[in-house]
Amino acid sequence: MTRDEHLKWAKARAMEYAERGELVNAINSLLSDLRKHDELRHHPGILLGLSAAGSRHDCIHWIEGFA
Repeated sequence: MTRDEHLKWAKARAMEYAERGELVNAINSLLSDLRKHDELRHHPGILLGLSAAGSRHDCIHWIEGFA
């Protein structure tokens, strides 16, 4: 899977959780999935994961912001 394909897949999985209001699961899912790809393993957004848990809107915005 290319970097972009993996990122799209990881974001989609995380969004499923976020849309249900499961913010901790959304963040954990995305962080876990990013670490599974060599090119995404050290993505700078990983360090910001815990700050996304403030609200559903913040979490969704954080997930969508990954590029």
